[in-house]
Amino acid sequence: MNRVVHPIEVESYRRLRARLDTSHFPPLTRAVVERVIHSAADLEYATDLVMDEGDLERAHAALHAGAPVVVDVEMVAAGITRRETVCRLKDAESGPGLTRSAHAVRLAYDQVGPGALWVIGNAPTALEELLTLDADPVLVIGLPVGFVGAAESKAALRESGLPAVSNVSEKGGSAVAAAALNALLYHPVSTEEKP
Repeated sequence: MNRVVHPIEVESYRRLRARLDTSHFPPLTRAVVERVIHSAADLEYATDLVMDEGDLERAHAALHAGAPVVVDVEMVAAGITRRETVCRLKDAESGPGLTRSAHAVRLAYDQVGPGALWVIGNAPTALEELLTLDADPVLVIGLPVGFVGAAESKAALRESGLPAVSNVSEKGGSAVAAAALNALLYHPVSTEEKP
């Protein structure tokens, strides 16, 4: 099903591209960079985001083949408009050495198993917990925000070698994390057969 793009969004992208040349990025990287910038009106994401086109290609294929999408908070889920998501935060409990967000990650992994796309836009502890599991994710969109643990958790994600979208700074949040996933959802699936 084709997505109908509102004229305001078309104009927003025109203005974004007039201020920032994104044409040098590979297709899916460009889609993620532009949608994240569009969601935050922050051009600095063009140099702050870290991702690999091959990882995005595999995630794009898995997402369109029905791989589960797990989110850390309902605000991320609310921003993902064309896909059901799994969020177990309401069922989670904190305990000694365990935040609710970390417990929610454990509960979600128990539910979906390996091969999911994980979208973390709020809690650094959720990202840290995911890195302790043998989750075998298709992709981790790790864009938690904050002054405590956010940049460090994203650095740990990059060091883990897992396929990921992250950023270097403390910036992030639910809107940009959802935007990164939406970029993959909205990007067309090729109908051409490869030789």
